[in-house]
Amino acid sequence: MNNTQVDLSELMDDSDVIGQRIPVSATPAAIAEKEADEAESRDLVNQLLGQVQMARSFAKFADVVSLTKLQHIKESKIYRALAGKKGFDLDGNEIADVGTWDGFCQALGLSRSKVDEDLTNLTAFGEDALKQLSAVGAGYRELRQYRKLPADQQQALIEVAKEGDKESLMELAEELIAKQVKEKEALKADLEISRQNVAEKKEQVSHLQEANEALNNKLKHRIYHETPDQAEKELRKETNLIAHEIETFISVRLKEAFVALANHADEHNLPQDDFMTGLLCQIDRRVLQLREEFSLESAPTGTDRPTWLDADEATLLGQQPVTE
Repeated sequence: MNNTQVDLSELMDDSDVIGQRIPVSATPAAIAEKEADEAESRDLVNQLLGQVQMARSFAKFADVVSLTKLQHIKESKIYRALAGKKGFDLDGNEIADVGTWDGFCQALGLSRSKVDEDLTNLTAFGEDALKQLSAVGAGYRELRQYRKLPADQQQALIEVAKEGDKESLMELAEELIAKQVKEKEALKADLEISRQNVAEKKEQVSHLQEANEALNNKLKHRIYHETPDQAEKELRKETNLIAHEIETFISVRLKEAFVALANHADEHNLPQDDFMTGLLCQIDRRVLQLREEFSLESAPTGTDRPTWLDADEATLLGQQPVTE
């Protein structure tokens, strides 16, 4: 089959071009402008295909067609000027529709995937930088890795590529990629810890739900099976247990933490007073909220007044009263 240049404009009729047909109501000036645009698009695709067919090899392809021109053709979809038209690739194989991006790439003697990757690299690095990277031996595999790097690291590689030193480029790229892998692994570890924390929180919520359900069952049992006096006794017993746990936590665990903070503050001259005061204020606020919610006095005054309220401070601290 004759492999000389094929004028694809012969495969088209003048009305089958980019965009919509010229509306009947269009002015002569609009018609002229439309026809000029369509002729320009048709000429561009035909010129491009003709140049490639004359080049006959990818080695010369880069000299005839720039990636920037291909990018413009793809983004503006100028290739659709050939929609529905058949053509032939550089080996004489028939192309069912040259007006698709796939068909247009075939007419150029290239695969769509390769052209798309070239354009992706063009967008990532720019035309000049891509030429410099390619000139020092960066192939598709390397460029894919470079695209994943942050912009400042990409720029560092481009600067090295400008010097034309392939070995230095590969060494720097290897270092940057290894650093990125390490950072990703650290991020993955942090993510796994976060997932574990979420799982633990879910488990805690599940336990709380189970405890709540058990409490509801208890309440139902009391309503239907216990006398008011029995129910009151059990409720007070459970409430007292909860209050005792909270009191123990404050008087023992929180006190131990405060002692550690105070010692650290003394040793390093790093005052912790405001921080400790803030924690106590938070606890006081929660207690005050309970008082307000249930309209409670600051101290009991009725028959249930506990005896320890009337004891002196020394007795409360477990010490013997000081006698004169």
